[in-house]
Amino acid sequence: MYYGATEEIQERAKLLRKTETNAESLLWKYLRNKRFKNLKFRRQHPISKFIADFYCHEIKLVVEVDGEIHLKEENKEYDENRTAEMERFELKIVRFTNDEIENNISLVLKTLTEATIPLLGGSQGVKNNRK
Repeated sequence: MYYGATEEIQERAKLLRKTETNAESLLWKYLRNKRFKNLKFRRQHPISKFIADFYCHEIKLVVEVDGEIHLKEENKEYDENRTAEMERFELKIVRFTNDEIENNISLVLKTLTEATIPLLGGSQGVKNNRK
């Protein structure tokens, strides 16, 4: 589940959980405790030498929240390499900007729903086990 992440990366992930952005905090309200499609998401989850903002192991989905730093030209290559590395593990990556999350969370959740359909075997969602 950690895809060979070192202890150092795991410690960095713990620190990042304590310093989340406003957008990450907002999205986490919708993903935590199986609130989204009854899927278990983890935040700031180590994957190889990277840390995914959110990760659902059940369907191998990574959700990345991109702040302004990701818009800079010098960071685009790094993000592309990071995505390629994660895809090597057969993970699907979905990216959102801080602005998208903070100003249109309903569209973000709709996009996430559409991204999960093929990962759930084409069904419209996971059976909710709660009564």
